[in-house]
Amino acid sequence: MVDNQEYSQTNYNLNASLDIDQQVPEVEAPEGELHLRFVLPSGDEFALPAFGIREVMQQEADRITSVPNASPLLLGTINLRGEIIWVSDLGQFLGFPNMLNTDRTEIPVIAVEEQETILGLAVDQLGAIEWIDIDTLQLPRNVPDHVAPYIQGEWVDENNSYVRLLDQIAILRSARWVA
Repeated sequence: MVDNQEYSQTNYNLNASLDIDQQVPEVEAPEGELHLRFVLPSGDEFALPAFGIREVMQQEADRITSVPNASPLLLGTINLRGEIIWVSDLGQFLGFPNMLNTDRTEIPVIAVEEQETILGLAVDQLGAIEWIDIDTLQLPRNVPDHVAPYIQGEWVDENNSYVRLLDQIAILRSARWVA
């Protein structure tokens, strides 16, 4: 019993000597909205708003079933928890000449949705999820005409690289899927 009393007093004395302001760093609330960054085979970096992303996965390449006579923009279909969805090569959709390397074990796929429409966007490399202040978006510069309808803006990151923000609704509703 004496040992417990000594421990309690020691513990109490330690707590009394802490200066709370110096021990706990102040945490800033994030500003902006969450976005997922990723890289296409061309080396260009893009981002999508997190609110439109249903799921991000590393899809086994042999689980993407090719469909004969489908658009060359589409890699095939996957089963996403019992729901069959199309997977596209996002770089090809945007008109970049570099094709996605599908000769690997896993392919990063971002499943985006709007209302009841879901589409898997295959990319070369997934990046981080970051808070981005929408007020810092700039008008896109040097954007090819075939990409412009799908870009909401761009910003310069901490490495002075341009990151372009895509509009997943414009991608999902594009007439290019039927061409």
